[in-house]
Amino acid sequence: MISRRTFLNAGAGAVGAAMIAPPWRVAAGEAPFQVLQPKPATAPLTGMDKPPVGVWAYQGTVPGPVIRVRRGERVRVRLKNGLAQATTIHWHGIRIDNAMDGVPGLTQDAVPPGATFDYSFTAPDAGTFWYHPHNKSWEQMARGLYGMLIVEEDVPPVVDRDLPFIADDWRIGKDGALDEESFGSLRDWSHAGRMGNWLTVNGLTEPDIQVRANERIRLRLVNTANARTLAFDFDPLVAQVIALDGQPVPPRSPGPGGLTLAPAQRADVILDIAGQPGDTIPVWEVSTRQRLQAAQVVLSREAPLPKRPPDDIVVLPANARLAAPRIDGAQHIELVMEGGAMGGLREGRTDGQVSSSEELIAKKLVWAFNGDVGQQIKPLAAIARGRTAIINMVNKPAFPHAMHLHG
Repeated sequence: MISRRTFLNAGAGAVGAAMIAPPWRVAAGEAPFQVLQPKPATAPLTGMDKPPVGVWAYQGTVPGPVIRVRRGERVRVRLKNGLAQATTIHWHGIRIDNAMDGVPGLTQDAVPPGATFDYSFTAPDAGTFWYHPHNKSWEQMARGLYGMLIVEEDVPPVVDRDLPFIADDWRIGKDGALDEESFGSLRDWSHAGRMGNWLTVNGLTEPDIQVRANERIRLRLVNTANARTLAFDFDPLVAQVIALDGQPVPPRSPGPGGLTLAPAQRADVILDIAGQPGDTIPVWEVSTRQRLQAAQVVLSREAPLPKRPPDDIVVLPANARLAAPRIDGAQHIELVMEGGAMGGLREGRTDGQVSSSEELIAKKLVWAFNGDVGQQIKPLAAIARGRTAIINMVNKPAFPHAMHLHG
């Protein structure tokens, strides 16, 4: 469970979403590269009245700068590595040239300390995306290296404001610092992953989201936690989900269990702010039996905006660049996940070489796909260009796993 109140007094995050750095606007044409530099920093994760926490951050902020472009524009970012270990940037969810995908050992070499790497790609689809390292991501992301990438529609929907809601769970020790000894823990690795015990939104504890009565907000949510599935309840505010993982969906309510986001998932939500000037409405995290306040919507004392008619609903146009795949003649690929602390994986193969469970554990290779462990030379499958592939993922272990396809 997220149980921060059992060992630390929650501090106020009253400055709220204003702590987010102003978004970078990428200019049209061949604009110069904008620098993203990951390096050690501090952040007020546990409250503005508490000692700052040592983190790693892009441009000194957690989350890093929001990068905002229009669909079809080029993103040009220069990674300047200010860490003591190698790193990369992966542009999560973007359909991207393989060379720009940021996976060390597969699409590029990891960028060593003090070196640079230039990322340049066109954003083909509108939607909510994000960026993060893909080298030692179990540590680098958990230290605070991530940020949001927003690709605007050709004609964005009419809202009063467009705000990020970037959620993370941190593992904080009783001394108020990051629990660094747990990075790479085999126990976490072989169970459900490295769970945190302290929730932040936009890098703050229980931040205020300043709004005005009858305002319409487009809230862009991303779950940046390494392993924890999060869920958010906006009741009594009227919330409509209009996009998932960067793709439009028919508007729908999040449902009684809240809006559930697995690690790395995103959702765009329209919030219509009903209430009176001066009201405060909590946003709850409800993934466990312990409801936890994630943020609070604070209505200013300004006069309410005019009310919208009931039939005024935001509907994003379908992505015309992504045709529905044809499933007749599709290639079916089985992907069976096994292993973990309770999986009973007795042996595994790496490029045809079989290793015992003891040998695998010594190398921290505790998970297998179709009996294969680690990165293989032989691909899972070869798919003809233009053919539809259906991957049937079977998760045998006792823990949920978020799966993500690159490129």
